Amino acid sequence: MNRSSTRLFPVPEEQQGAARSWIDHGERTPVKPRPASSVVLIRDAPAGTEVYLSYRRGESPLGVVAFPGGSVEEHDDDPVTWFGPSPAQWAAALATEDHHVARRFVVAAIRELFEETGVLLAGPDASSLVEGTRHPQWMEAREAIAAGEKTFAEILSKRALGLRTDLIKPLSAWLSPDFAHRRFDTRYFAAAQPVNQEPTLLSSKGVWGQWRWSAEEIRQRDTTKLGDEVGQPNTVGRTLNELTVPAVELILEKIGSSRGCIAYLSHKRPMKVFSPRLVEADDGPQVEVECSTATEGSEQRGR
Repeated sequence: MNRSSTRLFPVPEEQQGAARSWIDHGERTPVKPRPASSVVLIRDAPAGTEVYLSYRRGESPLGVVAFPGGSVEEHDDDPVTWFGPSPAQWAAALATEDHHVARRFVVAAIRELFEETGVLLAGPDASSLVEGTRHPQWMEAREAIAAGEKTFAEILSKRALGLRTDLIKPLSAWLSPDFAHRRFDTRYFAAAQPVNQEPTLLSSKGVWGQWRWSAEEIRQRDTTKLGDEVGQPNTVGRTLNELTVPAVELILEKIGSSRGCIAYLSHKRPMKVFSPRLVEADDGPQVEVECSTATEGSEQRGR
């Protein structure tokens, strides 16, 4: 049975002023959310299922430590060769009636994953994938996209590659709380690490990125271990839910309790739209999230 419960999460430090104002002065018309995509890159390891996490500069709505991702951009509408489910099929999977909107979410997800990690879910045909993206030319392509010098579509076209949209799976949709000054409508996807591709940091922007054992991060969530290892001024001494947004912590829970990468990716899940709500708790403003208590991909075996 799929049961739900409510969970409370802390309001990020940089948003506490906006949250207090929202409570003290009454609700106002929320800022329109910007569309964004994020990809949970996962793999099986001897200890259990691992995910790739990275540090994000500034006040990212995806969290200080998060999965690769970012805003949908204008060029995500550019023509590209497309393999896998059609945009119309993706619209149904992503809980939107507009297949153009769905297409943008999918393109943005694959683009952001490539830009931030070098993992490229693209190939010359519907059954092939590029192998090895560590050559300097791939870093040059990533830097060109990040700097706005080249579009993702241009990079793909030059190499006669098409998007392998069958290699990502939809997970959930998250709307930023109403009180936030910067609001996002984020679609989360999951993908297995491709053979012969290993994530690397973007030379110009990357600070920290690592494969992390999901179950261990959840077990250690009340400690500052992860934040101390990242070693940045805004991560040291912080616990998991002070480093991440609720979506990241809840996804880590689901992956940590799954049987493995294949089980998690093949799990049939409806597209749930999460709308965190601001509430006044005993120790100040917090964000309330209604979430499912069901496991996804069965229970993970012990070590």
